Amino acid sequence: MNQYDPSTEPDKQSWLEATESERMAAVTGFHEEHDEGLDRKALTIHSAIHVIVENQLALGVELLPDTVAKLVRQGLSRHEAIHAIGAIISGDILGMIRGEITEFSASKYRRKLEKISAKRWRKGKY
Repeated sequence: MNQYDPSTEPDKQSWLEATESERMAAVTGFHEEHDEGLDRKALTIHSAIHVIVENQLALGVELLPDTVAKLVRQGLSRHEAIHAIGAIISGDILGMIRGEITEFSASKYRRKLEKISAKRWRKGKY
């Protein structure tokens, strides 16, 4: 797997056969090409969140494919939908770093995925 484009779903088998390093390189390469103005550290974190979401999609984690489809139907691009889901994950990671969350809760994650909408995402509520 050499190329990544968040506007199209990667081939699941190719994605899962690639190493984490290959996935990170492909996602980072896309974002470098599109000069999103992220410094190296921010780009690494941004790319890692993309990889986490794409990994979950490729593995068919409950609600993920349906959530992306819902957000796209509501007017987000696939890339924006990845960001919306990534924001949920990032919020949980930040909560753990701050000590506000002590462990991952699959049920809370599912509720957040069910609740997210394009309208909420655009308002910064996720």
